[in-house]
Amino acid sequence: MTAPAEQGGRLAGPLSTSVGNLCHRLQSQVSARTAAGFAEVMRRLGAPLQVAVAGRIKSGKSTLVNALIGRRVAPTDVGECTRLVTRFQYGTVDRVEVVFTDGRKQVLPFAPDGSIPAELGVNIDEVSHLEAYLTNAVLQGMTVIDTPGLGSLDAASVSRTEELLGAAKHRKDGEDGEETGSDELDDTSRNAVAGAEAVLYVVTQGVRADDQQALAAFTAATASREAGPVNAIAVLNKADTIAPESVDGAGDDVWKAATMLAEKQAATLKPRVADVLPVIGLLAESAESGAFTSADADALRQLSEVDDASLETMLISADIFTTWECDVPSGIRLRLLEKLDLYGIRCAIEAIRAEPEITAGALRRKLLDASGLAAVRARLAMVFAARADGIKAAAALASVTALAHASGDPAERQRVHDAIEVLLAKPEAHQLRLLEALTLVASGAVDMPEDLSEEVLRVGSNADIGAQLGMPGRPRAELAAYALERAGWWRSFASFGATPAQSRVAHVVHRAYFLIWQQIRTDSPAG
Repeated sequence: MTAPAEQGGRLAGPLSTSVGNLCHRLQSQVSARTAAGFAEVMRRLGAPLQVAVAGRIKSGKSTLVNALIGRRVAPTDVGECTRLVTRFQYGTVDRVEVVFTDGRKQVLPFAPDGSIPAELGVNIDEVSHLEAYLTNAVLQGMTVIDTPGLGSLDAASVSRTEELLGAAKHRKDGEDGEETGSDELDDTSRNAVAGAEAVLYVVTQGVRADDQQALAAFTAATASREAGPVNAIAVLNKADTIAPESVDGAGDDVWKAATMLAEKQAATLKPRVADVLPVIGLLAESAESGAFTSADADALRQLSEVDDASLETMLISADIFTTWECDVPSGIRLRLLEKLDLYGIRCAIEAIRAEPEITAGALRRKLLDASGLAAVRARLAMVFAARADGIKAAAALASVTALAHASGDPAERQRVHDAIEVLLAKPEAHQLRLLEALTLVASGAVDMPEDLSEEVLRVGSNADIGAQLGMPGRPRAELAAYALERAGWWRSFASFGATPAQSRVAHVVHRAYFLIWQQIRTDSPAG
């Protein structure tokens, strides 16, 4: 039997390695079907973090996917592909595979423009999902999953998305309510290790009830792990369409209005997401994917010479912009509009007027800066990439638990449970305990007073010690004293003031503070 380290995948870190070794040890002690599930868990542990881009229909998910990948490959116009889940992952050769529900695969060529063809030429009802392999460095560390829009009239598309997000019930039952059994990896077991491990949720101006429901239903690997600040962030897309006058205190600044609205949405979606960041997906896609050309820069340079009064009139609406009498042909203006929209065109013209000799490359970078994509990427790196080991290990453990439960064998279930408890008892596994506690509190599964919930979220959601303690920039001696004080408080709360469920969380938080105190003393020159 092949050990995890020999399977060719690069494990995210020591926690993933520990879970992989646990699966490897248990394979000979469980049924063939469960062992097959464990093999899939080990394979996923060695794969990049799976990040689903999800949201309502027409929220601009595919456009944002293209911006993140840096290539216009996900179709953004309505077509068959936009009704399917598409997984973008790293490959040594660019190719698209149609994966059918019966397991068959069919390779498709890319469209002439380099994107996935809008029409597949197959019966879409028989398609499970698409696998797109790209020679793209971004995908070496993260598999990006584009999903159909929630709220679509197409029930099958919604079902595919909900299955990925964990909103659908991951169990195949017989008519009598009993699980259907098999010696192979069945649907129940397969679903236990399927799905995304993290989510980038796309909202537009109004957060609706079904946005919150979708986030509440999101799971990392199984329905036992809900979305929270560890594995979910949101973006306010199409930030340029927000009317500044609709947001108190924004003045006439579109980006300020978007930032303020994003902060309000973060409060609404809290604690399901770590943050909500404004972004202009179209601008990011055009600037990052090569769609913005030197010819576009020349056209914008020509537009910058239009007198102020005429230009202001043109930028009132898309119709006026394309029909106004102007030396730049209407077709070219329409092309600029499709790539940049009015906000991007205004940004570009302002940059040209401020720096008449600006090159096309420098102008593209200005547009990319104006899109907000850099902040989204930085947050992805901080929330997901830096925590990939913990996120993947926690998701894998949830899958292992679900596989044992699906086996229907009480002895096998107990054997797996005992092995997990041994792993979690190790000091190095404390991060998994903390992630679990954070998820329980964030999802509302464990009810805590608001001030204590805030504290659990702060300690569990930050990597920096000062941020964990809510005391950024304070002297180390002060941080150490506070960590020790809070460790004592949570230990007392666990023993005397908490419900059994709260006590479980409190013990984990106590240990987190104690380990922080130890780390400060170890790192301190005087420690």
